[in-house]
Parts: sequence; C-alpha cells; structure tokens
Amino acid sequence: MSEINPEFCGYRSPLSTRYASKEMQYLFSEQNKFSTWRKLWIILAKAQKELGLEISDAQIAEMEAHIEDIDFPAAAEEEKLTRHDVMAHVHVFAKQCPLAAPIIHLGATSCYVGDNTDLLVLKGGLDSLLPKLVGVIKRLSEFAVEYRDLPTLGFTHLQPAQLTTVGKRCTLWVQDLLMDERALRNCRDNLRFRGVKGTTGTQASFLQLFAGDGDKVRQLDQKVTNLAGFEKYYAVTGQTYTRKVDLEIVSALSSLGATVHKMCSDLRLLASRKEVEEPFEKTQIGSSAMAYKRNPMRSERCCALARHLITLHASAANTLAVQWLERTLDDSANRRLTLSEAFLSADACLLTLLNISQGLVVYPKVIERNIAQELPFMSTENVIMAMVQAGGDRQICHEKIRVLSHEAGAQVKQHGKDNDLVERIRGDAYFAPILGDLDKILDPKTFTGRAADQVLEFVREEVDPVVARYGSNVETKSIGLAI
Repeated sequence: MSEINPEFCGYRSPLSTRYASKEMQYLFSEQNKFSTWRKLWIILAKAQKELGLEISDAQIAEMEAHIEDIDFPAAAEEEKLTRHDVMAHVHVFAKQCPLAAPIIHLGATSCYVGDNTDLLVLKGGLDSLLPKLVGVIKRLSEFAVEYRDLPTLGFTHLQPAQLTTVGKRCTLWVQDLLMDERALRNCRDNLRFRGVKGTTGTQASFLQLFAGDGDKVRQLDQKVTNLAGFEKYYAVTGQTYTRKVDLEIVSALSSLGATVHKMCSDLRLLASRKEVEEPFEKTQIGSSAMAYKRNPMRSERCCALARHLITLHASAANTLAVQWLERTLDDSANRRLTLSEAFLSADACLLTLLNISQGLVVYPKVIERNIAQELPFMSTENVIMAMVQAGGDRQICHEKIRVLSHEAGAQVKQHGKDNDLVERIRGDAYFAPILGDLDKILDPKTFTGRAADQVLEFVREEVDPVVARYGSNVETKSIGLAI
C-alpha cells in the first residue's frame, strides 16, 4: 500500500503554491523575517557601540556570523515554553552567540524587531510591485498606440453607444493604473522607520541606557534608521508604529485590485464578443467538456484575486480602528494574514496582467462586423445633415429616416437578420442626392472624434514620464504563467 506524502496533508496557501512570485514569497517568508530580526539586533548593537555603550567588535562579529543559520525547531520549542516569539528567538540567537548574549535586544521591546521588520518588508514589497505595475502600463500603452485609430463600438449602460477606438478604450485602463502607480509610489516614498522607541514609545529604556542623555537617544534613533536603509523615522509612536501606515498601503493595493478587476472584466466582455482576446496557448484546454472553448482564464483569475484583494481594505481599517491607547495585540494575527495576502495577491494580479498585456489579440473583422450592425442607426443624424446640405427638408428627411430605421430594427429584433438600414436608404429615391457620398458618411473613422489624437497625447504627456522614472527597472520581459 502506498504511503501518503505528509507534505500535502496540511493547508498551503494557493498564493504561494500557484500564484505569487518567488521574490514576493521570500519577502514574507519565515527565513526573511527572522534573519531580518537578527540584522536589526546587529544594527542596534552597532549604533549603541558608536554612541559609547560597552559593546565589542567581537560580539558584533559573532552575531554577524549567524544571521542566516536559524534553528527553527529550537525556536519553536522555546516559544512553547515562553509563549513569546521574540524572546524565543532571542534565546536561540543567544545560544549561538554566547559572547554577544548579554547585549542582544539591549533596551528594546518586541516591536523593535517586529514592527521594523514589517516596515522593511513593506518597503521591499512596494519596490517589487512598482516595476511590474509600470511594465503593465508600458505594454498597454504600446497596445493603445498600435490600435489608436481602429474604430470600435463604445458602450454605455452596456448598450451600443457612439464609436470609440480600441486604443482609446485601453487608455482608460492605463489611466487607472497610473493612479495606482502614484498611490503606491507615494506609500513607498513616505514610508518611515519605527526606529527605537521602547515599550510605549517614550524611549525611557534607552534614556536609562545613556544615563539620561536625550541627545544620544535621538542620535541612536537616527543611526538605527539610516543603517536599516531609511532616511526618516516616525517622530512619535505608541508601542507600535501607527496602523494607519498599514491601512494606507493596503488601501492603495486594494484600489489596484479594483482597477485590475475593472480592466479584466472589460476583457472578459470583449472576449465574449470575440473582439479582443487574452493570449491562448496552443496546448491550452478551455473546457473539459467543450473542446472549442477559449475561456478568458487569465482575466478570470485576475478578477478572482482582485476581489480578494479589495476585501482586505476593511480588515486593515478595522485593525487601525481598534488599537486601544498605545497598542493592543489583537492586531498581530490579523496583520500576519492581511499584509502578506495583500502583497501576494497584488503580485499575482500584476504577474498575470503582464502576461495578458503582452499577448492581447485583436480581431478587426469581427469588430467591423459588429460596428456594421449598429452604425447605421448611429449615423442617421449625419444622413439627415447631409440631405439638408443637399437642399432637403429636415423634417421630411427625419420622418423618412424614422420609418426606415423602425423597419430595419424590426428585421434585427423580430427576425434575427442583419441591420439593412443602409440598403433601405440606398433603395429610397428620396436619398438620391447623397448616395454618392453615403460610404464616406458611414465611414466609422469619422465617428471617433479625437480618439486617436487623445491616445498619442495621453501616452506622451502622462505615460512616458512615469515609465522614464523607472528606467531599466521596468518589468517588461515576457513571462510564463503557473497553472
């Protein structure tokens, strides 16, 4: 009898097994978390030594030699005894570094490593997402320019409306993505470090370490902040940095989720009309039962993940709202879920969206056929104006067009036939003065206004400066997709 593989007997997040990048998964990994704790203890010791505390180079070197080699089973056993994750890792690190043991975590509270590590991870997550987002923006902008003058039916209320172009419609998606880039970039650029603040944010323990020298405590805060790669620290905190920071970032990610959902919903609608499709691999199966199907599974995946991402905003907002006074611990378990899932979901959405944007397929003939079914009705005002310019009476012409339009509409709605309004106009002697110009009057490109020019102006003025800001860091390479 075959044995069960224990690896598959516990819950595993699909964000790590199916969707998110290895890079983003590592940022939220246990290895990264606890090795960062150790780096922060080293940073603290270095800064304290510079400011005069009795800490030796040998103690620091000993800690530096054990940044990555974390004994996870030992830490788990310690946590069972202490019921405290930070102290469990302090004890394990101290056993590996007996010389440095007396000065590890000196003057600090748990949030020194916990919150500062979270801020480093948040910064790394934003740094990872932004080039991917700009890569999507760049590719979609190229698509918009390519199809800037291809007329297509516009829709309001999901009903055929005045024509737009395939490229102009794409700029609507890009504009929302640009707003997401701005929001995420602002989150990253305004992100600060918690630094060293002590148990309730007063820095009392550090003031004691430095014999009441407040200036040295301020210097310690700044040195630790700079050594960690930040320019500024939050001037005031409770025990934690304000969870408003988490809310701002998750809010921006949630907003990105809404953008992704809207765009991919549009693509699903266009795929149902066979006008635009996402890439479809040669060996891909659309349906287990219906072999002919080309389901928009990438766009559907984006919508599914984006929907989850959108809901996380409420979790971050509620966590901020219930932080009593200097802090409560009911944020901890929630943040382990919310922050990681927000970044991993956003990462998965952008990876999939980049794949979609690099392989969009347009079917001009289908688009042309769909326009032909609706344009005759939309062009009636142009026909009337042309007749008036040719000497006709507007009211007589209007009545003629009204009757013919209703007849053509009946053919479409009652009999399922094509729209034959143009043929009816050609067959009515009344319209003889304009028949020679009728094809020009009905040219779809005359109904798209400034759409093509708007695309070029938008890309030049709005997109190009953003793409240029990222230079060679823009994520543009073609990627494969996990199942």
